[in-house]
Amino acid sequence: MNLRALLDHAVAVLTTARVPSPEADAELLVAHVLGVSRGQVQAQVVTGASVDAEQRHAVLELVERRAAREPLQHLTGRAAFRSLELAVGPGVFVPRPETELVAQLAIDALLAVPGGSPRAADLGTGSGAIALALATEVPHAEVVAVENSPRAYVWTRENATRVGASNLRLVFADLADALPELDGTLDVVVSNPPYIPLGAIPRDPEVRLHDPEAALYGGADGLDVVRAVSATAWRLLRPGGTLVLEHGELQGADIRALLDADGWRAAATTRDLLGRDRATTALR
Repeated sequence: MNLRALLDHAVAVLTTARVPSPEADAELLVAHVLGVSRGQVQAQVVTGASVDAEQRHAVLELVERRAAREPLQHLTGRAAFRSLELAVGPGVFVPRPETELVAQLAIDALLAVPGGSPRAADLGTGSGAIALALATEVPHAEVVAVENSPRAYVWTRENATRVGASNLRLVFADLADALPELDGTLDVVVSNPPYIPLGAIPRDPEVRLHDPEAALYGGADGLDVVRAVSATAWRLLRPGGTLVLEHGELQGADIRALLDADGWRAAATTRDLLGRDRATTALR
């Protein structure tokens, strides 16, 4: 079958299913099956390349699953995050592009620590995305990644092994009482906790049906785990250390008030590239 015809069919199916980015997803699924990059798929289309029956069948099967709103990252087994390619699948939260801003805020705080080896912890690390970004982009830092979900921890461990950051340590523990041996010694604590209120249902089927509930919902007001992160970070950070929290676009004011009440200083909310409140930072 002609590759262009296969791609056109895939785009049509995904468009009908209202998948948000049908052209990109179709090209990425074909690239996955063919074992090439998306750019190489585009080049092969221009040169009139064809696919064999087995490849066609594999692409069509993946397209149908994507049309049913199974996450693209589950189908390919990969998610891009900053300079990293992470392994993901059922049981772990798929890292989002907006979380790259959260990682950047934590990286900037680490780089601002004078001398020596700055120390950071990522509470509720999931796939390890933020922790691995810190460890690879600030190689002189010591980073600890904390996760309490057995299903997610499998992916955390796989990604740590794949990336091979020797300055990263994994800890299987609940974030509420994690790392007592590090009390008062860390420079940065970062977290992307579950922050969706229990009564709020995510619009996207990929999130609603496939992301683990423990990574989504944060109690009646969405802030239960944020409160736990605030308490743990207060315990772990040295005076002057930085807390970085991801949250929903309508939660900035509530989180600043929560942090102010807990004794944090200089709480400030940063907007993402779409102009939505995305992360709040504060000083111990």
